[in-house]
Amino acid sequence: MLQQTRVAAVLPYYRRFLELFPTVESLALAPEQKLFLAWSGLGYYSRARNLQKAARQIVAAGGFPRTFDGLRELAGIGDYTASAIASIAFGLPHAVLDGNVMRGLTRLTADPGDIASPKTRARLAGVASEFLNRRSPAEHNQAMMELGAMICLPREPRCLLCPLTARCQAHALGRTREFPVKLRKQVKKEIELTLLVIQRKGNVLLWQRTDMEGRMAGFWELPSTEQLPQARLGRPVGSFRHTITHHLHLVQVCRGSVRKPPPQYEWKQQDELSILPLSTIARKALNLVNSTSAPAAPKKCEFTLLANFIE
Repeated sequence: MLQQTRVAAVLPYYRRFLELFPTVESLALAPEQKLFLAWSGLGYYSRARNLQKAARQIVAAGGFPRTFDGLRELAGIGDYTASAIASIAFGLPHAVLDGNVMRGLTRLTADPGDIASPKTRARLAGVASEFLNRRSPAEHNQAMMELGAMICLPREPRCLLCPLTARCQAHALGRTREFPVKLRKQVKKEIELTLLVIQRKGNVLLWQRTDMEGRMAGFWELPSTEQLPQARLGRPVGSFRHTITHHLHLVQVCRGSVRKPPPQYEWKQQDELSILPLSTIARKALNLVNSTSAPAAPKKCEFTLLANFIE
């Protein structure tokens, strides 16, 4: 859960997840809908699928792997997570290399390479392994992660409190803010989207993603105007922004109506929505409908992003 997500955001999900799936066996046997519902809101849903795949691998193997190579064979486990588990759970001498650790090591060595480059990361992995205290790998790795999270901060490093200041080359050069080097900055792609909230007799019209649709497979969505061009547009409800990886979705929510929806759409009762694995965008849109008093005009829902999304 902590992959690509902050601790504060994860904690309530973590506690609820353990209540729903207290054992590896219960997670392995959980219906996909229950799994997605427990994960809904955390994003990066491939992590949830991999977590369940890993649980099934562990059940099939009769126990949890206790080696780095065995951990790497579990679904969703890369070098960083395998190193963290191997060192912290089993005391094995494997150095972790997450974003916080890499930032600290680039400053410690004044590494001039682009932090996004595989060559730079491989070089830093070597530095981390050489720097590792093999007698206490668990404490060392946790200390390095905490150092980056609390002391060696991205914009305002707290060098006066750092136990490694005397060894830090970037500090000696007076250039701590210049590291890590980031040569490429990916610009977010903006996607304009108009979602329709079509209701009939207390039911909401939704469609479900197929198993072939990547990390969001199995999730329920509201229709867009592109998907239902025959729908009649009603009153605008509101708008919001939603970021997924390098895509910024500018979402306009409108009420709508349709005479006969295509067969892939289903009417879902309002009380079902709390137990359905809705995508985060769909859930935000429905929350907007429930919390916003829609204006009486205009009759048509126009896409007016300029006024709505200027920061």
